[in-house]
Amino acid sequence: MELRDIEIFLTLAEELHFGRTAQRLYVSTARVSQAIKQQERSIGAELFRRDSRNVRLTPAGEQLRKDLVPIHRGLKESVERARLAAQGKTDLLRIGMIPANAHELRPYWETFRTRHPQWGLKLRHAPFVEPFAGLRRGDVDILVSWLPVLEPDLVTGPRMFAETRVLAVSLDHELAGRSSVSVEMLGDFRTPFGEDLPDYWADSYTPPHTPKGRVIERGPAVDTIDDIFTLVSVGEVVNTFPVHVSRYWARPDIEWLPIHDMGALDYGLVWRGESENELVRAFAQVVRDLGTL
Repeated sequence: MELRDIEIFLTLAEELHFGRTAQRLYVSTARVSQAIKQQERSIGAELFRRDSRNVRLTPAGEQLRKDLVPIHRGLKESVERARLAAQGKTDLLRIGMIPANAHELRPYWETFRTRHPQWGLKLRHAPFVEPFAGLRRGDVDILVSWLPVLEPDLVTGPRMFAETRVLAVSLDHELAGRSSVSVEMLGDFRTPFGEDLPDYWADSYTPPHTPKGRVIERGPAVDTIDDIFTLVSVGEVVNTFPVHVSRYWARPDIEWLPIHDMGALDYGLVWRGESENELVRAFAQVVRDLGTL
């Protein structure tokens, strides 16, 4: 079994969802399915049971997962240590980004690299579905997330930035062409939602009710931002976003409307308390010293 096939198997064993596995690994769903089928043929047994609603490990799949996890971790760590040594680095800080504006946050990255040339810094996209799973798996050391984050095992660090909101609508939507919209208007339309999000965290992004108490209907479920854009572009839903999304995802089929009465969305650092180390503290200090951007 090649390293990429091991990664596909282990990621699917965590996600139990072919689409999310493909998203995490930047491959197609067909590639994931093909790799698993090849592994099952080679082993001579099913590794996953699939039906229209669920994906779950078989006993053979669970045994393979237990055996492969430490092997895969050791391989990744060995390769990473060799790469760092070749660059003259002694350690690496990995930051997951839920927002898409890493380019605008360059003062933080550049200051960290200047202050700590002995360490590497790696930025990675982090999905909004199961947002804290990467921290808990140890895939990243710090997560840049919207706030608040109220998880007992996670530490919230300093704020990095705050952004006003915009509403994404299709070009032929009844709200299109307005100079701005209000939160109250959201009560007339559906907004998509990500599964496996803490309720308080999802509510801080899009409130469950309008100021007058009307329910803001949520649905359908989505896994990726591309799913949201597709639903918005055909007029099935509207969706709130921090304003930077309108800059980084300019699309000819979507109009971005300022929401004039929705508060700014704060973004900041989050890390796992048990995994806090010298690198995490050093980066948090950089953010404190530079303040919000």
